[in-house]
Amino acid sequence: MKISALIPAKGFTNAKQRLSPLLGVAQRELLAEAMLRDVLGQVVLSRGLDGVYLVTGDARVSEIASFLGVHVIREESERGETEAVLFALARMGQAGIGAALVIPGDIPLVRSGDIELLLGQISGHDMNLPFALLTPSHDRMGTNALLLSPPGVIKLGFGYDSFSYHLAQVEAAGLTPMIVENDSIALDIDEPKDLERFLAAARGGRTYETALKMGIIRALENAGRFGKSCDGLKS
Repeated sequence: MKISALIPAKGFTNAKQRLSPLLGVAQRELLAEAMLRDVLGQVVLSRGLDGVYLVTGDARVSEIASFLGVHVIREESERGETEAVLFALARMGQAGIGAALVIPGDIPLVRSGDIELLLGQISGHDMNLPFALLTPSHDRMGTNALLLSPPGVIKLGFGYDSFSYHLAQVEAAGLTPMIVENDSIALDIDEPKDLERFLAAARGGRTYETALKMGIIRALENAGRFGKSCDGLKS
């Protein structure tokens, strides 16, 4: 069975608005691009994937993905995450892809080994039978990985408390949910506290280096503790 990854990604303009207490507009755009590059780079390296796809309505995001060898599914315009994923999964299903791994583009701690661990969870599964594997976000309010066979096996709905929603959809489909915890996949960057967790855990990668160049780490350390906002960071 062909298993391919799908990453939905919006354009970087005015990205990550919930980080605005800590970062200015230009910094947030740079950070969003760095995170996407890190995620795509690691997913491309992951063994066990037949292909890597990205869905977007943004030309710059398309250019980055294509340069990295990722198949781009273009939307006519940017829609919500749920609509984008459904659109792309339908296209992938038409191409004969039997299973899809959906992950976001803002989990910069992820490494190829994390992806391979998820794929390894289904190595003993009868691939002729439908299944759904879920990895929650660190607060268990979001769904940071969905491995689905076939791609449309359950209804999807990303956003607030999507993990509970997807669990309910798995059960409604008559399936037993497979839940796989993974700290690297679980940390998506939406709020300053998420960025602080990332900076405390990360060592290396484009996102980390971008944060270093911005002086975020030094400023947080000078503030005396993580979790305290820092003046003078915004550009």
